[in-house]
Amino acid sequence: MAQPPEWQLPPGVTRGVWNYIQSYDIADQYDDYFALNRLFEFDEQVLARHFCRPGVVIDLGTGTGRALMGLARRGFRGLGVDLSRSMLHIVAEKARLEQLPIQVVQANLVDLGCIRSRSADYAVCLFSTLGMIRGRANRHRLLAHARRILKPGGLLVVHVHNLWFNLYDPAGRRWLLAHLPRVLLGRGMELGDKYFHYRGIPQMFLHTFRQGELAGALGRAGFRIQEWIPLHVSRQRPLRCRWLLGRLRANGWIAVCR
Repeated sequence: MAQPPEWQLPPGVTRGVWNYIQSYDIADQYDDYFALNRLFEFDEQVLARHFCRPGVVIDLGTGTGRALMGLARRGFRGLGVDLSRSMLHIVAEKARLEQLPIQVVQANLVDLGCIRSRSADYAVCLFSTLGMIRGRANRHRLLAHARRILKPGGLLVVHVHNLWFNLYDPAGRRWLLAHLPRVLLGRGMELGDKYFHYRGIPQMFLHTFRQGELAGALGRAGFRIQEWIPLHVSRQRPLRCRWLLGRLRANGWIAVCR
């Protein structure tokens, strides 16, 4: 497949993320690759606790529909949004086989004008999908769209990774030592922008967040945080003793917002 030039990439999408999105193998192997990932189980527990009454849920960056499938089995109607056509094909086929009320839309998460305002009761943006968007302004556009799409009183659940958790890993510390000077010297990077090799994809991108950064972004988009969950390193339970350097020790956060 021909590669588009940089200026033709969708807003917020880096070359690495574009190659990830376009990879059929990544989509085809996605469920098997993450079969034992315990964060998925904890996500489901959080959603079960907060999404009490069935309604319409929009999954922003649905992947292969792991969150939507469980919710649809509980009586929710789902809309899966992703830029990956291969991922969406898998979601649609799963829904067809189980006869679940799930529809899919191929769209860039920072450009969701195709989705009607006040059309969803719930929204999820999980597995650090927000962090896969490059640029603070582009991430704000996603959150603003989520706020617009939700009905009054609707809930958003979002997960991100913690920038400072890199301090607890030797490779993470080496990355921070190289990253911080580049940010200070204005090398076109925001604090937390990370490029790495991932499943055969060079220069994969992920923005890692500080606690105040995420809370501020949600507030500016018009959300009020109802529950803030710092994650243990295992990503299958909340961090214990969060008062003890929780901003540094958390692997990441799940925020439930209204």
